[in-house]
Amino acid sequence: MNTRSRGLTMVGGMQTPSEFTSVRLFVPVGQLGGGVRSDELAAALKRGAEVMAMDAGSTDSGAAYLATGTSKNSRDAVKTDLRLLMTAQHEAGIPLIIGTAGQAGGDMNVDWTVEIVLEVAREIGYRPRIAALYSELSCEVVRARNAQGRVKPLPPLGDLADETIDSCRHIVALMGPEPYIAALEAGADIIVGGRSTDTAVLAAFPLWKGAPIGPSWHAGKTGECGSQCTARSTHGSGVFLTIDRDGFEVEPLMEGNACTVHSVSAHMLYENSNPFRLTEPGGILDVTAAQYAQVTDTKVRVRGSVWEPQPYTMKLEGASVGQFQTLMMIGITDPAVLSNLDLFHDKMRHTLVRRVERTMGEKAGSFDISLRIYGWNAVSGRPVPKDAPPPREVGVLCVITADTQDLANQMAKACNPYFFHMPLFEGVELPSYGFAFTPADIPRGQVFEFRLNHVVEVDDPLELVRTRWFGDFADPARESANA
Repeated sequence: MNTRSRGLTMVGGMQTPSEFTSVRLFVPVGQLGGGVRSDELAAALKRGAEVMAMDAGSTDSGAAYLATGTSKNSRDAVKTDLRLLMTAQHEAGIPLIIGTAGQAGGDMNVDWTVEIVLEVAREIGYRPRIAALYSELSCEVVRARNAQGRVKPLPPLGDLADETIDSCRHIVALMGPEPYIAALEAGADIIVGGRSTDTAVLAAFPLWKGAPIGPSWHAGKTGECGSQCTARSTHGSGVFLTIDRDGFEVEPLMEGNACTVHSVSAHMLYENSNPFRLTEPGGILDVTAAQYAQVTDTKVRVRGSVWEPQPYTMKLEGASVGQFQTLMMIGITDPAVLSNLDLFHDKMRHTLVRRVERTMGEKAGSFDISLRIYGWNAVSGRPVPKDAPPPREVGVLCVITADTQDLANQMAKACNPYFFHMPLFEGVELPSYGFAFTPADIPRGQVFEFRLNHVVEVDDPLELVRTRWFGDFADPARESANA
């Protein structure tokens, strides 16, 4: 392993060394636990992969995973992927890098993933040097930074109040590549990273090896979701990238799949409002002048990506817990209701709210009842055009939110007869809508919410990151302290 220092304070200051030629990066899957393929692993190693790097999380599924420190992916799925990856990594002697561990990248999520890594290592008789990177921050640290004027809002939010900070159960700062580079420099075989930008996880190794900054970041963005940048995104899991002095090349490893100019260039739009500029810790990736060329039937070459250094900031994510919810669901095929769904919605909600007020009074506390009519406007929430034809059927989800689970459950039980039998018009036979389940009320648990959309300014990319070593390299004296 090349342990030559590349300067760890700020990757924006790195220069491509004269001896650098290329670096080969394998992204096994878009998200750890998503299904690594052994045939792609073998093909990547045969092509000379120098590192395996991938993301392991996302905010796509909401705030629950940060708030609770749990993973959306099952433990068995993550362990299956890790067994394949660690076996191959051990045999090949190349680093394995995982970012945003355990779905949300909080301390509990990282520890959960490290536990699985250690378990797999014992089972396959391997003693790797494992670096765990933690970027969770206490409310006290965030409040102090905020008081110093170093926390800035992202649109559409305004200044951050201490009350908002204190409402968060867990807060993480999104790491750039520097903590990963520092761990590689210190000799890590496996890196389990906390919350990070997807791009930084992939760009870290090429930057450490001296690859040019623009192509390294652009390659990281292109490969962040594995085969998502290919023409047949469900045909295979991984993608292979080669970064050289002038740009990078990307190709799939599954026979019958291909990267195309369209599939590669279009990925700059993924989770990014501007297809030409991507903001990352310490700078902006600008691909305005990038050129994409189909060099083979399956491979695309990209040149002209530029990195613009900026003051270093780390995005903050904070998750809070709130009230509790109980759900009920019905299916409706009644023609009269289907022809008057907006009227039905308003009358049903009014009826249920009044039912709770009459039966529970002040005991109900602060509560809310919402109805989501699937097949009508449940997804968009927007008014339906007046000339829209009635649907064949709809599903109506009733969401009751209250201060405790017991209160939400009581409200659902009180509303049950009305939700399943309310007539739209007076003087008609009492209807029965279709029960989806029995019992009809389903306790959903607490409501989780992201509360922060801010960045924190830092002087050093490592100052808010703690590193802990496991395995053969476990040495408390080497662990970095939280700033």
